[in-house]
Amino acid sequence: MDARDLVRQLRMTGSVNGLRALGSAWRRARTDARDLPRRGPERARVPGAAQGAEPLPGGGVVRFARSSVRVRVAVGGAVFCGWDGAGPEPSYALAEGCPDADTRAVMEPDKDGWRVVSERVTVLVSRHGAVEFRTPGGVLLRRDLPPRWWDPVDGPREGGPRWVQRSETAADAAVFGLGGRSGDGGPGGPRLGDGAYRLWNTDPGGAFGPGDDPLYITMPVQLVVADAGSHLVFHDNSWDGRVSLRDGEEGAGSGHDRPGCCELRMDGGPLRYWVFTGTPARVLSAWTALSGRPALPPRWALGCHHSRWGFGTAAEVRRVAAGYREHGLPLSALHLDIDHLDGNRVFTADQERFPDLPGLARELREHGVRLVSIVDPAVKREPGNPVYDSGVAEDAFVRDVRGRPVRGVVWPGEAVYPDFTDPRVRKWWGGLYAERLAEGFAGVWHDMNEPVSLAAFGETTLPRSARHALEGRGGDHREAHNVYALSMARAGYEGLRELRPGDRPFLFSRSGWAGMQRYGGTWSGDVSTGWPGLRASLSLVLGLGLCGVPFSGPDVGGFTGTPSGELYLRWLQMAAYFPFFRTHSAIGAGRREPWEFGPEVLRHAGDALRERERLLPYLYTLAHLARLTGAPYVRPVWWNDPEDRKLRACGDAFLLGDALLVAPVLEQGSDLRSLRLPRGRWYDTATGEVYEGPGQVLLPAPPGRIPVLARAGAVLPVTGADGRVELEVWSPAPGRTGGGVLVTDEGDGWAEPRVERFTTRLADGRTVVEREDEGEVGYAVRVRGGGEA
Repeated sequence: MDARDLVRQLRMTGSVNGLRALGSAWRRARTDARDLPRRGPERARVPGAAQGAEPLPGGGVVRFARSSVRVRVAVGGAVFCGWDGAGPEPSYALAEGCPDADTRAVMEPDKDGWRVVSERVTVLVSRHGAVEFRTPGGVLLRRDLPPRWWDPVDGPREGGPRWVQRSETAADAAVFGLGGRSGDGGPGGPRLGDGAYRLWNTDPGGAFGPGDDPLYITMPVQLVVADAGSHLVFHDNSWDGRVSLRDGEEGAGSGHDRPGCCELRMDGGPLRYWVFTGTPARVLSAWTALSGRPALPPRWALGCHHSRWGFGTAAEVRRVAAGYREHGLPLSALHLDIDHLDGNRVFTADQERFPDLPGLARELREHGVRLVSIVDPAVKREPGNPVYDSGVAEDAFVRDVRGRPVRGVVWPGEAVYPDFTDPRVRKWWGGLYAERLAEGFAGVWHDMNEPVSLAAFGETTLPRSARHALEGRGGDHREAHNVYALSMARAGYEGLRELRPGDRPFLFSRSGWAGMQRYGGTWSGDVSTGWPGLRASLSLVLGLGLCGVPFSGPDVGGFTGTPSGELYLRWLQMAAYFPFFRTHSAIGAGRREPWEFGPEVLRHAGDALRERERLLPYLYTLAHLARLTGAPYVRPVWWNDPEDRKLRACGDAFLLGDALLVAPVLEQGSDLRSLRLPRGRWYDTATGEVYEGPGQVLLPAPPGRIPVLARAGAVLPVTGADGRVELEVWSPAPGRTGGGVLVTDEGDGWAEPRVERFTTRLADGRTVVEREDEGEVGYAVRVRGGGEA
């Protein structure tokens, strides 16, 4: 127990659940002390000298004195490496199993070992176990040094030995990813600086800000961007681990470059990984082709969402909805937190405070507003509770080594936890969503699913010795912890699809792992109220997008405190350009309705909300493109210019698709915004002012708006004054062309979308807009930036 645990214990012991949390913490500690295998003496091992190689389809196996490595190039260019006999399956990350081998790639001898040459990458394996990845031109992207294992002296143990792998990258390389990271609060935003990053999904136990680590979503996915090229590496291992990064330095060490370094230490599990090379767009496309394309949300989910822990009654929900209508503000969804449940029990409703949820849902739906429900995984341990009783009958709950259900403490009190790594349990849990649909809910959000068990000290999760099915393989919580939320999301998504086969499920989850995007999105979790929390929100959204999770957004205004009018407005203005746009706050943290902050904030907030509504055709197009290609809606400013080092250092602005460049105001009292522009011509969408990039500019940022620039030549689908889609075209620069895409469908369901592509050019000083298929444009066109159509 450390000082933080002591403070937590003192804070909790004043409540009934606090006393339960104290008992739960002691019970967890005793359980692991009794049931968790002790480490014991270990013997270090390295691969040793090479003994030979065996060519196989797509590559081959190199055998060393004390290990072996399998190199396999898949169709599409992804490279798999597996040590000690590790194969690509089974895997929670792979959406449809391992792709076929690229039979054109052949392992052949090289001067210091062996090489596998493919269309996009050359892999070199040295005689001592180093693995290099080079461009087709021979430029080094990544060097993985020979790994080291610590084998138990007394024989194999569950999960295999601990291991470490050290890697080197280019001296100028910048690293992004590792899941949802809050950044360091500096201008680099989502870029991961020197330091250690843990791979263990964790509820921070309160509000978090920049530098807090780990958080709810950790995943061993790194996107590395350097002058030589970009690559993404995914270590397919769900055990607890730690990534230590050190930036490289050019000219260090007697005039030689010091490479960037990464050290990955894992407590167990296989040493296997995938490497993808190419442009950022190409590697994200290849990564999501492997781990699953992002789920496509229904169109309404891209509107404005309003949430609060503590609505308390149906009357308060009606009051908030009416307030949006009275002030002429668009609203798509209202979210109900645990206070609408009966004693915080999952899949129930408080019949006194919310006596007719289906009626409330119908009433709101008449005004275009959906209801979204919270769903926690923990089930109150209470005979007579239908969910608990049915779970007992199905043998659905996680058990300890002795076969007894593992008990924890969450909001309803003492609780048990479904084992979502069991297909049978996922089927049972998915069927329970019928109750939510019958109550009128159109979507769900998964919370507390790291999973959390409140504890006065120690880790706030299940015992590491708790047993899980792991798809029939069997194992303990050390392996299952990080994939618990991912498996819960799968259960919910598949259950909703089966219950409502004609509708796209709308599901987002606080926690998750690699591949979570195929079931839905996420949000920031309990980000702190304050300007640092605002910065952390941007880092999270950008970083998650670079891990293949494009649909995310923060709690506007922060979760835990009451924001000032200025902070609330600047947060709202930024989040209006994020994929998931939701206000949310803790009970007792104040209201988040725009009119609660005074008439000036209300006026400016209304402008941001209406601009969001106007951009819905563009946002929906980006949702479809994410589904088709894996490209995030929100992209770093270097997305199209990864070789621009100054852009790589810019993490306080972002691209929304390819057409818009958004520069949020992140500092209190600021009415100017310095911004590094990518190459090309850009228009200020508010003033029409023209800027040429690359270069540094200073933009006006009055209280009523944040700077938003449009790329010259862009075709931006928007909602016109008549409610129909129109094309907002930004005049291309002289001698240049441009274009854009519009993707439409019915807004829900599974029909194939209609994809329309447009190009722009200047002809005799006028902007010409054409369809790529040479048909009629078919939409009203409004040209901005000069050059009337």
